[in-house]
Amino acid sequence: MKAEQIFSIANLIAMISWILLIIAPRWFLTRKVVLSGAVPLLLSVTYLVLIAALFNSSEGGFSSLAGVMKLFTYEWMVLAGWIHYLAFDLFVGVWEVKDAQAKNISHWFVIPCLFLTFMLGPIGFLLYSILRQFLAKGHEK
Repeated sequence: MKAEQIFSIANLIAMISWILLIIAPRWFLTRKVVLSGAVPLLLSVTYLVLIAALFNSSEGGFSSLAGVMKLFTYEWMVLAGWIHYLAFDLFVGVWEVKDAQAKNISHWFVIPCLFLTFMLGPIGFLLYSILRQFLAKGHEK
């Protein structure tokens, strides 16, 4: 399979998962497939396979910015890096939804956090972390 095909499949799976988190967080399929952590795990396995198979076939490394830039000139390592983002951002989005449900925070407040987590990772996580301090009902903050 080509890198572009894996990229497209991973993006589609992640996009469907994000849509389900946003519009149907309590639907049985969302709970079974996304909120269970199955999709972030699937993406993580894909990442592991890419790293195990390809890590030594690229120049560069993680010890300097120049090394990281060189590492990410290889399309397969860029793909692995992208899947890393998809897996971790989705994991954080899953946690936000589950935490909000446990703390009785209205999903309407979570939606902007999910969008920002999807688009800008840590910013969405930061917003949710701030909101949960003010909106958690009946739970120790």
